Amino acid sequence: MAERVLRVAVVGSGPSGIYAADALTGQSAVPATVDVFDRLPAPYGLVRYGVAPDHFSIRSVRGTLEKVLERPTVRFLGNVEIGRDLSLGDLQRRYDAVILTYGAARDRRLGIPGEDLPGSVAATDLVAWYCGHPEAPRAEMEDAVSSATAAVVVGVGNVAVDVVRVLAKAPEELADTDMPQHVLDLLASDSITDIHLLGRRGPAQGAFTTKELRELGELADADVLLDPADLDLDELSQAAVDGSKVLARNVEVLRDWGSRQPEGKRRRIHVRFFTRPVELKGTDRVAEVVVERTELDAEGRAQGTGELSSIPAQLVVRSVGYRGMPLEGVPFDAARNVIPSSDGRVLDGDAVVPGLYVAGWIKRGPTGIIGTNKKDAAQTVTSLLEDAEAGRLPEPTEAGDVVPLLEDRGIDVVTFDRWKAIDAAEVALGGTNGRARTTLHDRAEMLACVPD
Repeated sequence: MAERVLRVAVVGSGPSGIYAADALTGQSAVPATVDVFDRLPAPYGLVRYGVAPDHFSIRSVRGTLEKVLERPTVRFLGNVEIGRDLSLGDLQRRYDAVILTYGAARDRRLGIPGEDLPGSVAATDLVAWYCGHPEAPRAEMEDAVSSATAAVVVGVGNVAVDVVRVLAKAPEELADTDMPQHVLDLLASDSITDIHLLGRRGPAQGAFTTKELRELGELADADVLLDPADLDLDELSQAAVDGSKVLARNVEVLRDWGSRQPEGKRRRIHVRFFTRPVELKGTDRVAEVVVERTELDAEGRAQGTGELSSIPAQLVVRSVGYRGMPLEGVPFDAARNVIPSSDGRVLDGDAVVPGLYVAGWIKRGPTGIIGTNKKDAAQTVTSLLEDAEAGRLPEPTEAGDVVPLLEDRGIDVVTFDRWKAIDAAEVALGGTNGRARTTLHDRAEMLACVPD
């Protein structure tokens, strides 16, 4: 196998997929070329559509990812959905190996009455909307945000904190982001004054990082309100804080907030621990959130106390986790919402599926930071190269490039050169608004920028 060039298909062009392409084409023991597929016309996955638009340093990793896609041994094939435009079998017949890196893009549910009322939305959808994802449910998100004077964000991870921050920022604090212009305009005119961040456990169990947490207390027009009683730590929580510098810093930030006096700013961020939603109420849309006070049991789990109260709110954002989805023809662990694997090799029961690999969130679940995906992808590629050297990869049964097949099926394939035309159009549009970039939200508008 090492005497000829290995042909590998990567499904997903987020960090995991591009890091896999990097690892494959950055080594010389087994020469390889890689086709990176994405169902969207734009690459970079969550770097473009998941990282908060005001986190410029994190989003700047796209420059590193771009250099990989510019390699002559790597080809980006966007606007191609695997499972619709091409089947897994189409790939397996034409490539020596397939690496699945399509992430975990669906939200987890709360499982409470009223969850499906208008105004109750998934953080995945809201983030996709304000980042300009072509498949975001724009009408639903814009109705939900524009109809609210109070919002409840359920969850205490970084995504929840990002949502709170974006909703709480003054217009001038978002003006230099690459958000679509209509998103900026709506956020500048919305009437939200109160945002409640709910955590079902205590401050020692929050999953946010200190930098993201601290930012909430630095906003130009939002006071942070917190009941100091929520910061009284039980023995188990105190031990966790004593053993973790991150948790200790988080609690320090929270205690500073608890000692502050409100300054009368336009918006108020209410940080509430030991609180879980038990019901959303309303007639034609959410009007209030019934919450229950919780306490920690001996093992640090939240248990209800039966003490109920109500929060008036017209927008509820569920941010309690992401989950992966199955792909036809691929084994799937429905309990963990991942593709079962061992060192990146896909498993069907206890048996390895030859030539099929997985990396990223769909491999391990939605954990870690962007950099975590580099090591994860490298592990998968190491397994693939070992299998190639050992002759364990199945031989492709059909020769020829996949692009003519796609063209025969009427698919408007966006190569990297064609993506650069979209990229240039976004930069030019940003320039008209005094910004570095304005993201194009509509797929047809994106494709209209692409030369034939």
